[in-house]
Amino acid sequence: MSVVPLLLAAVLQQPAQNPQPAAARIPVSVGDTSPFRRLALPAPNEIRTGAGTPGPLYWQQRVDYTIRATLDTGTHGVSGSETIRYTNHSPDSLRYLWFQVDQNIYVEGSRGGFIFPEDTRWGARGFAGGYRIRGLSALRGAAGAATRPVALSSTVNGTMLRLDLDQPLAPGGAVTLSLDFAFQVPEHGSDRMGRERFTEGWLYEIAQWYPRLAVYDDVRGWNTEQYIGQGEFYLEYGDIDFSVTVPRSFIVAGSGTLRNPLDVLTATERARLARARTADSTVAIVARDEAGRPETRPAGTAPTLTWHFSAKNVRDVAWAAAPNFVWDASGWDGILMQSFYPPEANADWANSTVYVRHTIQHYSEKWFHYSYPTATNIAGPVGGMEYPMIVFCGDRSGGRGLYGVTTHELGHQWFPMMVGSNERLYAWQDEGFNTFINIYSVRSFYHDTIGEGSGGVELYGNFMATGRDVPPMLPADRIPARDLGAAGYDKPAVGLYVLRQQLVSDTARFDAAFREYIRRWAFKHPTPADFFRTMEDGLGEDLSWFWRGWFYRNDVVDQAVDSVTSATDSTGARFARVWLSSPGQLPMPVDLTLTYGDGTKETVRLPVEVWYLGNHYVYDRPTTRDLVKVEIDAARNFPDVRRANNVWAK
Repeated sequence: MSVVPLLLAAVLQQPAQNPQPAAARIPVSVGDTSPFRRLALPAPNEIRTGAGTPGPLYWQQRVDYTIRATLDTGTHGVSGSETIRYTNHSPDSLRYLWFQVDQNIYVEGSRGGFIFPEDTRWGARGFAGGYRIRGLSALRGAAGAATRPVALSSTVNGTMLRLDLDQPLAPGGAVTLSLDFAFQVPEHGSDRMGRERFTEGWLYEIAQWYPRLAVYDDVRGWNTEQYIGQGEFYLEYGDIDFSVTVPRSFIVAGSGTLRNPLDVLTATERARLARARTADSTVAIVARDEAGRPETRPAGTAPTLTWHFSAKNVRDVAWAAAPNFVWDASGWDGILMQSFYPPEANADWANSTVYVRHTIQHYSEKWFHYSYPTATNIAGPVGGMEYPMIVFCGDRSGGRGLYGVTTHELGHQWFPMMVGSNERLYAWQDEGFNTFINIYSVRSFYHDTIGEGSGGVELYGNFMATGRDVPPMLPADRIPARDLGAAGYDKPAVGLYVLRQQLVSDTARFDAAFREYIRRWAFKHPTPADFFRTMEDGLGEDLSWFWRGWFYRNDVVDQAVDSVTSATDSTGARFARVWLSSPGQLPMPVDLTLTYGDGTKETVRLPVEVWYLGNHYVYDRPTTRDLVKVEIDAARNFPDVRRANNVWAK
């Protein structure tokens, strides 16, 4: 039977004649080296409070874009013009602005080219490209008068571009900028964008496609980390209006809402879309046997069509185009769910819209309601990548693998699309959080605990035992490529799973705190400290020992039963004395299974605080029976790296 309610009595009412042995006492030393010492975080202020909330003086910049682009399928080129309105909400005057020009990763001799060889996931596979940018100007003019362009000077530094303003941008002010850009589309764009040839023509997945403002924040000022390939993105929020001109035979899927369906869709397709918005089952907008046929395009003789989209309160937009898309759709709570895939894709893509619908509904109901009007899954050459309202998943994926990549990439709509953390510095704040919520999405869809649904605790303990464990707090580009999945995805996910399932006494209390973090920082820029403080604020726990050991360090969990003895107190009552140790640097609660000579078993949980005074502890268990076996963590609730020392047997 469970004896958890007896825990405090067992810990606090040990026999007076059996005090804690000397080996369990921590020696007095200069400085606090205990794993339970308070985690040093940036000092709170009126921008970011000690409770983990945005403070009364919190600010962030705003960037709105209008983009007009053309896809040239003959040269595989994208060209366009961009008008940007940048609003300075900071308390600082800005004399220049920094842009992210990510296509420059494909310039010959780029930093990313030296870090990731051509044939790797983040490599360019022999492609040489980069931006051609011209016409950088500020649009100046009195209110109500016609604007005039004022040419601005710029300096390119790898994948960053500095634009020098003709006059300082004061706090509270705004500036309108314009520029023209062009680039060639690689076949393998570091597994984030690219193109693939099918029977009817090329399928394009286009991202990192327009020069974007870097983030200027209260933590670091301008965030100017180079785009090397493995690290992802950190962007400002705003409204983006964009249009893409493509050959008439092409269908375009884009972030946001299609603004001109009358121009680019047939009457039949518009009617099907209207039905899909309220349908709880999949509706074919362009059926498999219709894909690529001329009649899927509206009547007309012009060789091109322009697709117009708008996206509100987003940090980015992306799009895909192909002449042979199969197009499915469904709806939930006013949100349009869509899937676009070529007929040659894995047959399981016919289930994609079901996966999209379940994912959006599950995350909305469990964590935070989806904030956008559309959610779209694209099958193509990119194995898995996310952008606001649109994700790219591999066209060869199928079965549980397709559900897994779909629910993972769409989970990114919460982290970092709605909760806008700095992915390039803290991959775990989007990949790890997302992998964590994927655990419950998989469970709810398949009604089992296979794979990700199991939480991966024991598997990660086995990985930690190899010595390859890497602290998640490292920037993504400084993590060995082979270990990025472990450090950026699995370790933070497993840590949150253990926190929710084992370290917090009530999962509902964890869920409330995690939801509060999302609510507080939706469409803002949280740091790791904001997350740690929010969770502690909601849970009512100082978790310094856990954050430090799990996220900042590669400490391991290793608990042991050293020995078991019998003793008698002053009244003659018998008790078993269980000598425990924690050779690992990361303390955890202790789950004990006690087996007696008569075959009966008891389970006891000792709180993590038993390690307050050091890495040895003695647990006294009143009993008149003969204790023949003691095992730590028989249920595999914790990622113990060495289970050989978890069992004592008489």
